[in-house]
Amino acid sequence: MTFGSISPLEKVSARDRIARALRAAIVSGQMEPGVVHSAPSLGVKFGVSATPVREAMLDLVREGLVEIVPNKGFRVTEIKESDLDEITEVRLLLEPPVVRKVTAIIPDEDFPELRALAQDIVDGAVAGDLVSYTEADRLFHLRLLSYADNGRILNLVSDLRAHTRLFGLTSLLEQGELEGVAREHFGIIDALESRDPDAVERIMRDHISQTRGRWAHPSDGERPSGQG
Repeated sequence: MTFGSISPLEKVSARDRIARALRAAIVSGQMEPGVVHSAPSLGVKFGVSATPVREAMLDLVREGLVEIVPNKGFRVTEIKESDLDEITEVRLLLEPPVVRKVTAIIPDEDFPELRALAQDIVDGAVAGDLVSYTEADRLFHLRLLSYADNGRILNLVSDLRAHTRLFGLTSLLEQGELEGVAREHFGIIDALESRDPDAVERIMRDHISQTRGRWAHPSDGERPSGQG
């Protein structure tokens, strides 16, 4: 398991950087549900002491992503299929109409930044780095929502994404399909830049539906006929 999204140059605390990388590893399925991880062993992977890892893990405990196992460490919490269905349903209610609403107000000068964020997702896919891929995807979607200037929506969607599980990412990577999925983000940007709210909402809806269609299922030799 790698934590490619960690960078010592970022101007955030080690605790926050580690929490973000762990969160992405949980979402991407790199840290599997039910598995116990100790702070010292994770500290070795990050090249830090156990203290910031333990602090980061306690943040994730408060978010419901891991639970404390006395005298052993932290266990990634299980997520039921019904939980994933509910998360996707709420995201579909929120994100497509919100991004549709901001289509007309995104400044022209911001599109290079948005394309750079989309490219980060592609780069993570090409590198086979699921942690970096997941974190870049999170940043991209939250950036789009930020134009609505509604902190409650931003926080809610961020929390929903943290509780999503994309177990199918490994299968997509192994089948050579993850890069194509990553490039779908450029389609969202193209629709936004064309100021086409109908297309934006449609593409966003299809894109989020993939979470349940082809991403969130564990690899079992079959790929679900995904939506989007």
